[in-house]
Amino acid sequence: MHGHPARTEHGTTPPTEIPGCVNGYSADPPAPGVSKGPAGRHNEGSAGRRDHSEEKDMEAEMEAEAEYGFVVSLDAQGSGLLSDSEKQDMRKRLYDVSGRAFEEAGIRAPRLYQEDRGDGILSFLRPSVKPVRVVGTWLVHLNENLRQSNTTAKVPLRLRAGLHVGPIAEDEHGRSGQAIDLACRLGDCDIAKGILKAAPETSPLVVAVSGQLYDDVVQHGGRWVEPEHYGRYEVDLKEGRRTAWFMVPGLPQPPRPDAKPAAGTGTGTGAAPKAKGGARVTNTAYSYGSGQIFQGERFDTININQPPSSATSPSPQAAPFTPPDPAAPDGAE
Repeated sequence: MHGHPARTEHGTTPPTEIPGCVNGYSADPPAPGVSKGPAGRHNEGSAGRRDHSEEKDMEAEMEAEAEYGFVVSLDAQGSGLLSDSEKQDMRKRLYDVSGRAFEEAGIRAPRLYQEDRGDGILSFLRPSVKPVRVVGTWLVHLNENLRQSNTTAKVPLRLRAGLHVGPIAEDEHGRSGQAIDLACRLGDCDIAKGILKAAPETSPLVVAVSGQLYDDVVQHGGRWVEPEHYGRYEVDLKEGRRTAWFMVPGLPQPPRPDAKPAAGTGTGTGAAPKAKGGARVTNTAYSYGSGQIFQGERFDTININQPPSSATSPSPQAAPFTPPDPAAPDGAE
């Protein structure tokens, strides 16, 4: 004999109550993309799985997002000719002169990150570092530290600096990006090597800046930034032709890459190396009133409201360094 369910005054049996549930379903609202199911569980549909997948992709993208910063590539010229003991001394002096320059310019960790490159240093500066501080203050101190270091050195240290700004990606292995590639290529191109080779011994530094950096920062000047001392070149790199600007601190203009140093003042032997899959001069356009034009292997001087001068005149001596006034305002930065 089957029993009958107990009846209430309304004639039905009340459902069993489950805490937190209404009519057998969870009282909590489902998460986005998740459908409501029977009591105590949520059913995740394909939309929910897609949402979770998209969230993971977004997190990964944010972690790999590049940061816009300043890249400085420093390389020692002629390091391949040094003995092992000489290289050790060179590296010590390289870190000393550049490190003190960063410190004197007020640029230090965590805004400064560096990677060792054997005969050079690759430096990355956070976006909070103003570019004018690098192309002005830092370069002035780097050049002066380098010249002072060479006065007592058995083998003079001569440096090439490649500068650029752009996106820099970071992962567990270090930094990467096209901005880094360009800074390194500019500092290592044949034009930079040829200019430094032709420069006087008292001018141990050549600076190569990208066309973008020149247009955005250098040409506007600033504290210790002298755009009129830069010379423009079109450089062929692996990535294609690029505009670059070169400067030798202390000289009114960088010497021609194929010029011989003045007698007793230089370390080079004459012509700059010819390009072999690297950089080559395709056109030296101009540099603020110099009137100098280079095309192919011909070099001429156009006198624009200037006394006639010879294109083959000896390279000028570096101007003596005048220590900056510590109390001078830094408003240009």
